[in-house]
Amino acid sequence: MPAITVDNLTKSFGQTLALDDLSFQVEEGEVFGFLGPNGAGKSTTINVVLDFARPTDGSVSVLGMDAQRQSREIRKRTGVLPEGVETYDRLTARQHLEFAIDSKNADDDPEALLERVGLEDAIDRKAGGFSKGMSQRLMLAMALVGEPDLLILDEPSTGLDPNGAREMRELVREENERGATVFFSSHIMEQVEAVCDRVGILRDGEMVAVDSVEGLRDSVEGGTTLRVTVDRLDDDALQAVRSLPDVTHATVEGQNPPTLVAEVTGSKTAVLSALEDRGIEVQDFETTEASLEDVFQSYTTDAEEVHAR
Repeated sequence: MPAITVDNLTKSFGQTLALDDLSFQVEEGEVFGFLGPNGAGKSTTINVVLDFARPTDGSVSVLGMDAQRQSREIRKRTGVLPEGVETYDRLTARQHLEFAIDSKNADDDPEALLERVGLEDAIDRKAGGFSKGMSQRLMLAMALVGEPDLLILDEPSTGLDPNGAREMRELVREENERGATVFFSSHIMEQVEAVCDRVGILRDGEMVAVDSVEGLRDSVEGGTTLRVTVDRLDDDALQAVRSLPDVTHATVEGQNPPTLVAEVTGSKTAVLSALEDRGIEVQDFETTEASLEDVFQSYTTDAEEVHAR
């Protein structure tokens, strides 16, 4: 059973269309990355999933329940780290956790939760004196209350230093290994690439791609660049490489020795074989794969519409 099913979801605010016939699924037990430029509709989607906003059309189910009719039951089994939500200045970290524990009728230990997010030393300090990073850690601890079946994390690394971001990724992996499904919305590509099984890219309220990071790389022309240093390179060999079905583009850099630069969508060994079959000595080679940021830019900035796979 999918953890989240979004089916033909449309959401309008007056004359503004925020989501346009959006459909996708988050499978149970996976870490799903949710990407999109500002204004693409990510926060609106999350708000409808959590029943903070009602759809204009379409439907959403979460953990097998209707997101609008059974929102209370869903929230009991869901941990949420929302973007932009502030802590209560006059309450201590312990009091924040006790409130979350009581609201879920859970039996978690506040100190143990704060230890997991590196905030145990501030357990009895009022949140009004917390830095942005400390507040984010506290909100993450609250999201972990009750060992939720589903974690919805909206920009979870906001305010965190590199160590904090790394610890957050480790927590995501731990929760996923425990069995939780994680819905991970972020604009920081490295975070998504490091933890997500699949990624959905939202553009203008529509899902334009859903795949693994590797699959998304393969879908983009020039997803892998192969650089081959050879002893020599003639036109016959260059044309042989260019004619390979998995090569989209090939050029030559330098002359002494020459380096073949080929954009490859499939087999890289075919390029090496084509050269060696013509008596050319391969002295060295390296591959560079497109980053998730390259893929993201391809799907969100190209003028031509790219449809979901």
